[in-house]
Amino acid sequence: MTYPSDSPGTGPPRGTASQDAPSSEGMGALANMGWQILLTTGLATIALGVVIFAWPNETLRVVGVLFGIYLLATGVFQLAAAFGTHVPRHLRVLHFLTGALFVLLGLICFRGTLQSIFLLALWIGFSWLLRGITVTAAAASAADMPARGWQLFYGIISTVAGIVLIVSPFTSIAALTLVVGIMAVLLGVVEVFQAVRMRVEVGRLAPGGTAAERRPLFHRSHPQH
Repeated sequence: MTYPSDSPGTGPPRGTASQDAPSSEGMGALANMGWQILLTTGLATIALGVVIFAWPNETLRVVGVLFGIYLLATGVFQLAAAFGTHVPRHLRVLHFLTGALFVLLGLICFRGTLQSIFLLALWIGFSWLLRGITVTAAAASAADMPARGWQLFYGIISTVAGIVLIVSPFTSIAALTLVVGIMAVLLGVVEVFQAVRMRVEVGRLAPGGTAAERRPLFHRSHPQH
């Protein structure tokens, strides 16, 4: 025996509205969390840039201490890896030498601000120099490389920047600190702007979603003839 309510095609399937409502609520909560996190990170990035501009010397001192801690931690891990059973014998000597060198450089960083800044500048300069030479050589030797012109340009700029940091470490690292401050402020402003735009879009989408959800409540059933 069939009832009118059980006949197919008379109404939407059961559970559809109850499934759509939690999903829309979850998307709304996720969108609200997204713009709040983006706004928080943007304001924090702007604050970091302002701190770098206000106290550049203290920022360099803090960066030097963090760099010394990084060198010490890396050296300790390298020394521990040198005595590990999973490391081949021919690599233990390399791990031990690099670990001892990192520990020594880390201890030098703690002797004073000048030593840490000097080592940091040399570290960045040599890394940029090696990467620039590698990218330039790869772009010059491979004619079919994608975006070869940009790769060659990036390699030359990185090589020149590395040479400048090695030749003039103190002046270059101070200028690099100001550049980092400028980039932090600009990036923070962009993130705050994106957060505001996201908040506006969430506010525009919310009324439409509620109207769509309430539409079946005002649906009139056709009179039976």
